[in-house]
Amino acid sequence: MIQATDHGVVFNIQRFSLHDGQGIRTIVFLKGCPLKCRWCSNPESQNQFPELGLNPSLCLGPKACGRCIEACPHALISIKGGQLAWNRAGCVNCLKCAEACPAGARFIYGRQMNASDVMNSVESDGHFYRRSGGGLTLSGGEAAAQPGFALALLAEAKKRRLDAAMETAGHSPWEALAALAQNLDRIIYDLKHWSEERHRELTGVGLGTILSNLNKLAQEFPKKPITVRTPVIPGLNDTHDDLARIRSLIPEGPRVNWELLPYHRMGEAKYALLGRDYPWSGAAPEPERLEALKAGLASLEARA
Repeated sequence: MIQATDHGVVFNIQRFSLHDGQGIRTIVFLKGCPLKCRWCSNPESQNQFPELGLNPSLCLGPKACGRCIEACPHALISIKGGQLAWNRAGCVNCLKCAEACPAGARFIYGRQMNASDVMNSVESDGHFYRRSGGGLTLSGGEAAAQPGFALALLAEAKKRRLDAAMETAGHSPWEALAALAQNLDRIIYDLKHWSEERHRELTGVGLGTILSNLNKLAQEFPKKPITVRTPVIPGLNDTHDDLARIRSLIPEGPRVNWELLPYHRMGEAKYALLGRDYPWSGAAPEPERLEALKAGLASLEARA
């Protein structure tokens, strides 16, 4: 049985969102994800713990500042060639350099928050939710990767009579997902590919748990709207055959629908801030192709 946990790690609270559920919504992004999608637009969400980012363009330099050198307890920051050098590989993520940085060049992705503080922030826009039918959406990362904290947030949303949605990739124990679903008004479910082998290669996990949980949600919560979403990634799942195969895996139901999402590279710059390479660098957005794929699928369904 999943127990509610008052504290968790949040890396963003995004207000006035018009996506990820009906109406105007506030999206609470929880850190941690069991998937490592190669095209991930939120790489800062993958690890569950707070972690360090570095934007060198904001650094004041060793002559004007150098506080990070003094703050690092492991002597991993030094001066080389008149510039600051950081041994990122040896970093233990103590975050003391970010706390000492006056310019924000070193900063922290994620912070511990308690459920009431998160929900007070969410509820501050309550009049927008009431007018638009909006509310709270839990996202990530993977919201179900912090099931106790997610459950506490959803319980608070229920007390405050806020519409509650959650985005999930479905790779979670059924017990956790079912407990969260009981407190949700709507579910947004990612389904990225039809091939077990290809899915494992590109996300790090297989399809078995994801498909099993999707079918269980549709069967056991038939009155809850489920939106299955597929990001259309060039070179991964962007053919009519790919999408038709994905569509065939989605359970039928009056409250189950399917959406295609366009590929974008808006998160690419975050990889450099984390000291990582963007794994899907060869791909480019193709909006015209996405519209053609949508039209082709609509035509096939109309003839079915």
